[in-house]
Amino acid sequence: MKESKPWRPFAANCCSADDQTAFGNFSRCRPNRSDFSKNIAPLPSFRRLSFSDLSRSSSIRLNEDLAASFGADLFDFQLSELRAITQNFSSNFLLGEGGFGRVHKGYVDENFRAGLRAQAVAVKLLDNQGLQGHREWLAEVVFLGQLRHPNLVKLIGYCCEEEERLLVYEFLPRGSLENHLFKRLSISLPWTTRLKIAVGAAKGLDFLHGAEKPVIYRDFKTSNVLLDSDFTAKLSDFGLAKMGPEGSDTHVTTRVMGTYGYAAPEYISTGHLTTKSDVYSFGVVLLELLTGRRAMDKSRAKNDQNLVDWAKPYLSSSRRLHFIMDPRLCGQYSVKGAKGMASLALQSTSLNPKDRPRMPAIVEALEGLLQFKDMAVTSGHWSASASPKHARNGVSAKAKTETGRGNLSRSQAAVSHG
Repeated sequence: MKESKPWRPFAANCCSADDQTAFGNFSRCRPNRSDFSKNIAPLPSFRRLSFSDLSRSSSIRLNEDLAASFGADLFDFQLSELRAITQNFSSNFLLGEGGFGRVHKGYVDENFRAGLRAQAVAVKLLDNQGLQGHREWLAEVVFLGQLRHPNLVKLIGYCCEEEERLLVYEFLPRGSLENHLFKRLSISLPWTTRLKIAVGAAKGLDFLHGAEKPVIYRDFKTSNVLLDSDFTAKLSDFGLAKMGPEGSDTHVTTRVMGTYGYAAPEYISTGHLTTKSDVYSFGVVLLELLTGRRAMDKSRAKNDQNLVDWAKPYLSSSRRLHFIMDPRLCGQYSVKGAKGMASLALQSTSLNPKDRPRMPAIVEALEGLLQFKDMAVTSGHWSASASPKHARNGVSAKAKTETGRGNLSRSQAAVSHG
């Protein structure tokens, strides 16, 4: 399994897509690369793409086909335009960098393009890494060119000139959820904000899964959840997205790609991918929101590195749960809300995919938690001594002793939503 190179400081990263994604024939426009013979698949309940035989060598032909398919929905930018709005991709405008390449901030005024309002934008510049990078770029254009939802990042346009591949998105000023949870200098996210982010991200996944032909996101993680000025969550980076199974098929089989700590165990072991794979990843992020701890932290003792394995014994009761709550919350969280989120996380990370809830049920459950105002600090469920001094992500010996007396079996904890 390939592990993604993390972005610095917030931009979402991207791994490799395989040959079965929904943009098959687009890959043939890459100069001097293999011929991909599979026809492009129609995307879910939006607009059927029916591209003719695309040029195998001309970026001009690719631009023509994209323009014919997306029309005014996406802008076809020139490289010179994107250089101008980022001051030639100046390091002063750098937002982040990672496996895909670099992301720069830019600004377009009302005279830049007809029909494009004045706004800040994020310009992702693809690392020239050959065919795989090109296919990831195409995946983003094809999926985000058709998918529109308040909880998906908006793709404004693209650039394809010779070997250069760029994407232009709306600029999201709050950066990534990863930054807010794990960067030392960041202000701790309040409980209500964490819950709002969880609801928004869940709605984004629900939208993808609920299409006539479901889209499997395949790389759900905190670095791919971006936040606008109001902390509305938006899913970004569709380089790994896949069309879901069709007809009587129960899954799609694909090369295992993604990020350690987030990928579902059955996907890692078999390559079988379903929407329940995304649900597992979502459950991991719920645990990160609860604990303030990363999905995988190799700086810790071996048995404590994997968040799911570490947290599960504490998720079944509020009495034990408070030992692993993010100490930066200082008890300012709803006891009932945290217990409900922990229950969802436990079910979502079940080893059996059939025991994981579906995204509509998760959205409904999370929205139901917004009403609770019973703060732990005022209801006797939290005290300064409850969180150990080393507890940014640690657990006291007392907590481990209490948990050892009453571990909940996985069969007891999981509720079937197959």
